[in-house]
Amino acid sequence: MTTTALPASRFAVARQVADAVLFEGYVLYPYRASAAKNRLRWQFGVLVPPAWGPAHGEHSFQRTEVVMEPRGAAALAVELRFLHAQRRTVEEARADGSFAAVPELHLPDRVLVPWDEGTEERVEMTVPVAELEEGEVCLPFVRPAREETEPVLGADGREVGRLVRRTERADGLLRLRAEQLDVPYRALKLTAVVENTSEWTPVADTSADAAGGAEVTAGADRDAALPRSLVAAHLLLGLSSGSFLSMTDPPEWAKASVSTCANRHTWPVLAGEPGSSDVVLSSPIILEDHPGIAPESIGAMYDATEIDEILALRTAALTDQEKREARGTDPRAAAVIDLAETMPPEVLERLHGAVRALREITDPGAVTPESFAELFDEDAVFKPDTPWWDPAHADPADPARDRILIDGTSVGPGSRVILRPGLRRTDAQDLFLQGAAARVEAVLHDVDGGVHLAVTVEGDPGADIRREQGRFLYFQPDEVAPLEGA
Repeated sequence: MTTTALPASRFAVARQVADAVLFEGYVLYPYRASAAKNRLRWQFGVLVPPAWGPAHGEHSFQRTEVVMEPRGAAALAVELRFLHAQRRTVEEARADGSFAAVPELHLPDRVLVPWDEGTEERVEMTVPVAELEEGEVCLPFVRPAREETEPVLGADGREVGRLVRRTERADGLLRLRAEQLDVPYRALKLTAVVENTSEWTPVADTSADAAGGAEVTAGADRDAALPRSLVAAHLLLGLSSGSFLSMTDPPEWAKASVSTCANRHTWPVLAGEPGSSDVVLSSPIILEDHPGIAPESIGAMYDATEIDEILALRTAALTDQEKREARGTDPRAAAVIDLAETMPPEVLERLHGAVRALREITDPGAVTPESFAELFDEDAVFKPDTPWWDPAHADPADPARDRILIDGTSVGPGSRVILRPGLRRTDAQDLFLQGAAARVEAVLHDVDGGVHLAVTVEGDPGADIRREQGRFLYFQPDEVAPLEGA
């Protein structure tokens, strides 16, 4: 085994998408730490310390399994990338030369506030495929704790404060192995496991809970675990000679082998140049094979969306005070503000939209429109026997409309259901909720007569925020089943 990676150019194209994965939702519009939606962060690919994860519904590992066809003396290049959260506090200089922590430090161009920054970390290695066939190869890694200070100067060049950045120790392990598949060709199942192996344990308070005498755990909140976590963890895998198989569209001979691949908390896709198959990106976010950054994109806006035009317009419309707060939140947020302020009109116009589907349809070799008939199948949308609104009849604000019969059971706000997402029309993310219990928040009727259930998933730590903001998940009645005894 060697820690020398293959040429950087091998991962160059895939790394553009990997960068978007790394900073997905890093800081959301309006790019201020004070915004409510920037207080619950780090949602994707978070591998937490083993002692903290199980009790809080988060994971300490991710497993990637893919099928590959190496040729000759092929070598496998692996690049693990993640963010290491570092806690930044703000201190103000006192007249006696000391410093004191403050919630805000006002400067002419920005307002500095406490914030968790993310530093990019990489773990790289290259290993011959033959070595992986002989047995498991392990690479432990450590990111040590550290503390750094950065002076903050005022307009006159005098030190008015400082930023203190504290980083906790993070431990991890990368495990690789390959095994020959029972097929007529030289094809191997590659297994790559990334683990958080931190020995950190939440401090237990031996005092008893007043309600039932249970032990109270102090310092066990998510904020304490995050600095010791691997955030937005993902893998880039590259073969020096040979190819990987698509996990979503494998050749016929490999479909049975691909179906045995067990990917946990990650989603591997072919990456790199279109048509190539020597690079895989294993991402905590569901992607299609050969994902790419839209050519119209002007730069990272970190908001987990593809609405660059709206974000740019809204960012440019922030008040001067809001922009000062955003600039003091994070250097990446400051870059977004500067980008929105300096964007030429012709660049903004380019963001207005692009219809790529028409280019595919007009391609002589493209799929015919008839193949899309299922997308417009009226039977795919559940409809009640009567329309939701009829001007010739009673006032539609009828409390009875808040409930609907599903399998003979009346379901409405407060009802508990089991989610059974439909394969034809569901969002790919919803497939992860198969069999999950949820609570109905509302029964909604659209103008086409369709009925939709707004739900929150039980055990979702962000459920209260979703209720406050009205941001629910939506399923049709035939995609849920009433929960017995609810």
